[in-house]
Amino acid sequence: MRTLNNARVKGMDVVAERTAGARSAGARANARRLSTHASYVDRVNRAIDLMVAHLDRPVRLRELARAAALSAFHFHRVFQALTGQTPADFAKQMRLDRALGMMSEARKSSLTEIALACGFASSSDFSRSFKQRFGVAPSAFDLAAWRGERGRELDALSRGGSTPHVEKLPGRSNPDQFKVRIRDLPARTVAYIRIANPYKGGGVMCAVERLTAWATRQGLDRGQWLGYQWENPEITPLERCGYYVAVEAERFTPSGEIGRFRFPAMTVAQIDIDGGIELELRALRWLYGSWLPRSGYVPGDQPSFEAWVGLPFAHGVERFELGVQLPIRRGL
Repeated sequence: MRTLNNARVKGMDVVAERTAGARSAGARANARRLSTHASYVDRVNRAIDLMVAHLDRPVRLRELARAAALSAFHFHRVFQALTGQTPADFAKQMRLDRALGMMSEARKSSLTEIALACGFASSSDFSRSFKQRFGVAPSAFDLAAWRGERGRELDALSRGGSTPHVEKLPGRSNPDQFKVRIRDLPARTVAYIRIANPYKGGGVMCAVERLTAWATRQGLDRGQWLGYQWENPEITPLERCGYYVAVEAERFTPSGEIGRFRFPAMTVAQIDIDGGIELELRALRWLYGSWLPRSGYVPGDQPSFEAWVGLPFAHGVERFELGVQLPIRRGL
């Protein structure tokens, strides 16, 4: 009986150790998620601090991404998800705020001096941006009326104002009920065609038809089809952007417009969608703004992918059946 009781005690100890170990692992995972949660706010605020420190010149996207310790491929989407503005629009707003503060100072500077001090390329560039925001050119702006309506704000701007930091993450709302799958993908070689200026005309669909015909002749059309962009259409002029349509394939000889590229092994967060372009855009916004900052992950150094189910645009341009894939890695 004593032996049996001892065995029971030892068994309970093992169970307790395993339970404690599981709880400890869960606690570490929760701590990592909380740390990453806080770090996303800190990361974006570090990028904002860099903007504020250099309002007299444009700060490159890579500089901002480096300050935030985020991939340059994905920084802009994280920034926009947390602030509601692109980095360029956010910086322009702060430069215009500083310009308005300088215009209200007792010692007047010329509009050209103000424009250059606030990072605008010229007085005409400053005037155009100012008019877009305030409705009139800076030379016609009624400072007295503005001071009467918003005196405290103007006084704060003339003193340099306060840095508009992010205070919290966007909400957790998920009305589309998106679900994320974490997938470990092996290294992949693709055959691709790059479409220049893909937002004009039917270039993408024509390239899909050509690559599909080539892949069918090569017996490669049953591979995984992908779409991706190295450029970011939100910050790169559309005429300079390119869209890549690709199919996974190992053994082929690139020729003509068909290129070859090998992606390294990577982990991706994937959302499967079946719907229009608006559904895909909502999936991206939710992925970057709500899921990613709370996930314990940060974006990887590869572009996002559209992983098509079957052939690309099999249902035309009104319905997309695909997986949205975001490369990720564990947060620090």
